[in-house]
Amino acid sequence: MKKTKKIDFSKIQFVLMDLDGVLTDGSVIYSSTGEMLKAFNAHDGFGINRGREHGLKFAIISGMSAKANEIRAERLKIEELYQNCGDKTEAAKEIKQKYSLTDENLCFMGDDVFDIPLLQQVAFSACPPEAVKEVRNTVHYVTKVSAGRGCVREVIDYILKKQGKLQV
Repeated sequence: MKKTKKIDFSKIQFVLMDLDGVLTDGSVIYSSTGEMLKAFNAHDGFGINRGREHGLKFAIISGMSAKANEIRAERLKIEELYQNCGDKTEAAKEIKQKYSLTDENLCFMGDDVFDIPLLQQVAFSACPPEAVKEVRNTVHYVTKVSAGRGCVREVIDYILKKQGKLQV
């Protein structure tokens, strides 16, 4: 895990998430008509809703584009959705400008090497245990729960506990 200065969890306001390999297990399934199908976990949805109740905001920043991404973001009332994102730091920059934030206000969850620049930039970074080794060696926190099985909720609960908003 990354060794850095002490994290001030009280300043974290926005949770940025990769989608494939974080909110899903990374599988991409195609129907016989060519439609891309994805499976999401209700635990993550509950965690996002509870996080919002405690003042957190959320963004999905995905390197891929799919109608399923839009549907999930809409159902969970995710504040920001970026798709086909080649440079995730650019999406984070737009979010910071729009919401008057700095890096110390951000958490990011990713799972692959193209996520590393943003993982290194934010105040608190996390990944699921299936993330590639380079990512696991970069982040502050590796979840116990697998990708697509509630790892996002684990991170949200962790942040809320650190902020004193959720009982341990």
